[in-house]
Amino acid sequence: MGPKKKKKSSGKKKVIKAEQLRLQKEEEERRLKEEEEAQFQAQQEEASRLEKERIEQEQMEKLEAKDQERRESELAELHSLEQKFLSAQQWKTDYRAYGKWEHYLSCDGSPDPAVLQEINTFMSLWRDDQNEDVQLVMEKGEQVLNLIEKLQLLLLDTPPSEITEKETVQYQESILELQNLLHQKYNGATEHLLKTAVSFKENSNSIADINETEEEIEKKSEILDLPSQVQHPLTQEGMDEKEEAITDENIVDLQQFVPVGGVYHIDALQLPPQVKQIKDWSMVEVLDVGLQAYPYPPEEAEDATHPPIQITLRLSDNVMYFEDPVIARWDPAGQQWRTDGISNITYERQAKSITFEMRAFYTIALLQDAHLNMPYQAWELRPTGMDEALLIVTTVFATIQIQIKGNQCMLSSVVVEEKDVLSYVTGKWLSPVDLRAVLKKAGVNIFPGAYSHKYVSVNKKAPLAEVRAYQQMALVASAFAFAWSKWNLEAGQEQVVFKESGATAGVAKPCILQRQTRWKILVLIQYLVSEHLKADSVKDWSLYMFNGQKAQKLKITETSEAFSEELEEDSEFHSTLYHMLKDFASKEAIDKVETANFLFIDVVYQLLLATRVLTYS
Repeated sequence: MGPKKKKKSSGKKKVIKAEQLRLQKEEEERRLKEEEEAQFQAQQEEASRLEKERIEQEQMEKLEAKDQERRESELAELHSLEQKFLSAQQWKTDYRAYGKWEHYLSCDGSPDPAVLQEINTFMSLWRDDQNEDVQLVMEKGEQVLNLIEKLQLLLLDTPPSEITEKETVQYQESILELQNLLHQKYNGATEHLLKTAVSFKENSNSIADINETEEEIEKKSEILDLPSQVQHPLTQEGMDEKEEAITDENIVDLQQFVPVGGVYHIDALQLPPQVKQIKDWSMVEVLDVGLQAYPYPPEEAEDATHPPIQITLRLSDNVMYFEDPVIARWDPAGQQWRTDGISNITYERQAKSITFEMRAFYTIALLQDAHLNMPYQAWELRPTGMDEALLIVTTVFATIQIQIKGNQCMLSSVVVEEKDVLSYVTGKWLSPVDLRAVLKKAGVNIFPGAYSHKYVSVNKKAPLAEVRAYQQMALVASAFAFAWSKWNLEAGQEQVVFKESGATAGVAKPCILQRQTRWKILVLIQYLVSEHLKADSVKDWSLYMFNGQKAQKLKITETSEAFSEELEEDSEFHSTLYHMLKDFASKEAIDKVETANFLFIDVVYQLLLATRVLTYS
C-alpha cells in the first residue's frame, strides 16, 4: 500500500509543474505581446507627435512668413497712427509759446519766471521794499508761490528736446532764490509783528488769524520732488549704481521717503523792543540784528539738564497719511533730514494730530514712504465716450479713479476704507503733470520714480519695450479696455500678457503677444484688453502677449488652470498690437481708433507712462 501512494503523489507533482510551466509560458507570451503592442503604440504616438509638430512647425513658419510679408505695411500703418504723438507734441509746444505771448500782452506787472532778467528784477525790487506789513507780505508771498509753482511745472512738463541743461539749472536756482527771499520776508514780517506784540494783546484772535495764514503759506511752499535732470524715470533707471548707500540709519533716504503736508519752522523767538507811545510819538529801539531766536537749551554748564520741548501739530485735512508719519528734522550742517533728536511720538489718526518731543527747536517735516501704494493690486483703463476714458488704480490702501477727456484729466475719486477722501482736489480738470503734483502733494503717490524699483518688488523690463506697449495701448484706448491679469507672473521673463474681449465675437478669446529675447525683457508684463464701445463695465476678456515687435493670441483664458503659450486656433502673428486687435475688432471700434483725437491719445499715454501699470502691479 505504501509504494502505490508514493507513485500517485509523484504523478500529481508532475502535473502541477507542467501546469505552472504552461502558465509561465502563456504569461511570457502575453507580456511579450503587450510589450510589442506598447512599443508599437509608442511608435505610433511618437510618429503622430512628430507629424503634429511638423504640421505645427509648418503652420508656424507660414504664419511667420505671412507676418514678415505684411510687416512693412503694418509698421507703416502704425507709423501713420503714431504721428498723433508728434501732433500732440507740436500742439503743446505751440501752447507754451502762446502762453508766453499772452503773458507779454497782458502787461499785468508779473514777471515771466522763465526769463532770468524778469525774475531777477522782481526779486530785487521786493528785496528793496521795506514794507513789512504782514498782510502785504502774505499777498506778495502768494505771488511768489505761484512763480515757484510755474517753474516747477515748467521743469516737469518741458521735454528734454526743448530745454537745455543751462536752462534747467537756471530754473532750479530761481526756485531756491525765490524760496529764500520768501523766508526772509516772513522773518521780517514776523519781527515787525512782534514789535507791536503789546498792542495786539487787546486783540489773541488777530494774531491767531495771521499765524494760521502764515502756516498755510509755509505748507504751500513745499518743494516738489524734482529729478536732477528733466527726464522720465524710465530713462533714468539703471543710473543709480554709482549712488553711495546711506549708512547712517538716522539720515532720511529721500528716494524712499517724501515730505507730506509741508515744512514746519519751529522756533522760540526773542521779543524785540516794544513800541512806546509818548504823547503823539511812537518810539522804538532799532536793532540791526533782526529777528532773534531764543537758544534752547541755553548755553550753561554741561551738567545742567533741560526738559525736552513737547510739540503738538494739528495735521491738514488736505493730505493723507496711510501710516504713522515719520518725523524728521533738518540738519543745516549736513544738509539732510535726520530722525534723531525726536522722541515720544504719538499719532492720533482720528484727531488728525501728532505729538512729539524735541531736544531743541528744529525745522521739521512729516515724511511718508513714497511707495506705500506700490505695487498696485489691480488696474483698469476703459473708454467711456468719444475721446473719454477712465483709469482705475487699486492699491492696498486706496482706489483712485482718474477721468480722461480731451487734453485734460480729472481726479474723480479717492476711496479709502469705502469712504471718499480728498474732496477738495476732486472734480478739477488738470493736465497730467498738474494732476501728478496734486496727488503727490496730497500723499497719494501712484507715480514711480527713477529709483522706485529699489524699494518695490517689480517685474523690471526693457524700457523701450515698455514704452512701446504704452504707446500702442494709448493709440487704441478709445475703443479697447485694458486691465491687470493673474497670469502676469506666470508667463516667464520674456512675455507680456493682457486680456481682450471682442464684443462682436460674443465670447472671450484669449491671446498672447510673444516677447523676444533680443529685447532683454527681464520679467513678464500682463494685462487685459477688451473691445469696449459702451460706457459700462467690461465682462468678457481675452489674453494677448506683446514684446514691442510681435503680437499673438493665446488659447488659454483667465480661468484656465495653467499658463500656456499655445496659439489660439485660426489666429495669426502681427507686428503691432493695433493689427492684432484689428483681426477680431468691429469696424466701429477701428473707426474710433483711427478718428481718436491726438490730445486724448497723448494724455492716456502720459498717465500710463507716469503710473507704469505694466511694471508696478
